[in-house]
Amino acid sequence: MSKGEFDIISRYFQRKADLSQDVVIGIGDDCAILDIANGYQLAVTTDSLVSGVHFFENVDPYRLGYKSLAVNLSDLAAMGASAKWVSLAITLPSINEPWLAEFCRGFFALADKYNVQLIGGDTTKGPLSITVSAKGIIKSGQALTRKQAQAGDIICVSGCLGDGALGLAVKLQQLQSDNQHPTLSLHNPQAFIDALELTEPRLDMGELLVGNASSCIDISDGLNQDLSHILKQSQCSAEIWLQDLPFSNAMIGEIKSGTITLSQAWQFAVNGGDDYELLFTISPHKLALLKEQLAIENDVSSLLCFEIGKINAMTATTDAVVDSSTNVYASLATNISTNIYSDLSTNLPRHKQPEIIFTDHDQLVTLDNSSWDHFK
Repeated sequence: MSKGEFDIISRYFQRKADLSQDVVIGIGDDCAILDIANGYQLAVTTDSLVSGVHFFENVDPYRLGYKSLAVNLSDLAAMGASAKWVSLAITLPSINEPWLAEFCRGFFALADKYNVQLIGGDTTKGPLSITVSAKGIIKSGQALTRKQAQAGDIICVSGCLGDGALGLAVKLQQLQSDNQHPTLSLHNPQAFIDALELTEPRLDMGELLVGNASSCIDISDGLNQDLSHILKQSQCSAEIWLQDLPFSNAMIGEIKSGTITLSQAWQFAVNGGDDYELLFTISPHKLALLKEQLAIENDVSSLLCFEIGKINAMTATTDAVVDSSTNVYASLATNISTNIYSDLSTNLPRHKQPEIIFTDHDQLVTLDNSSWDHFK
């Protein structure tokens, strides 16, 4: 480690706040040493964000610092873990101190909110990339997984869907330099950019789901794709009630004003990703108990639970089944060609390439990958 690297760590990452008692040794040695209480297990998650792949080169450093931690804390939330510690490895093309100060300000704003301590990491020179490893604890044997969903369970989400994906579409449009493609004319585009870049990890909700939910995952790649992970690991099928998908006030406002269609909003919600809400399954009995707990918790917080579908027994396909009991299905099929993503031509980060298939008994609608051709 060079003297310059020591200086960077000391100036920006080694904070003067007292270490908690479970951090025996923190930043400044070859390893961090942690105490784990008896009866608890350690939950560990690691994510890397690379410039030009997971974020745009002109990204606001405060928001990059914030989100680089948020996506990791969201993984802990999906397992029901209590977030405790984090390590950070950052590769920088050069030392830009104002940029680094803003990155750290965003990173620690979220870390402080959830009392998460930075205990180590690494800095080096190279193309801009960030790797965060977050650690949490959970009572032994109590972790939420993707493989315990059962027929009859209700499918729920912890918040509104589609805003992050629409925010990405707005950001992509801002990077366009030609007039060859239709543009989004939203009334409140900043609301969707904020949803994309300042996502809120649902740690409190995750802990509340322990002992209640049968399975859980955070929505990073889209409702359809992330639900498929639960279905495959739990060996079951599902139906999603499109008319019950929760939208934010900002999204509802755009739909009412006609700047986007309801069908487009559904596609952002189902296929888009970057929501980082919790998607979980829960028995009707446990759901009733959870709602009672939420009523108590919401005196001091704003935890939400929306019922959007149910788990069914294994069928010939494990793709998500769309309810056709109303005209919702027909509306989606009719407006499938209006997918707003197909009107935007630029590069999408490579981790967003879902194959979308909905089935309803003998009916089949495919949101074919041509809608995503310009994003690959």
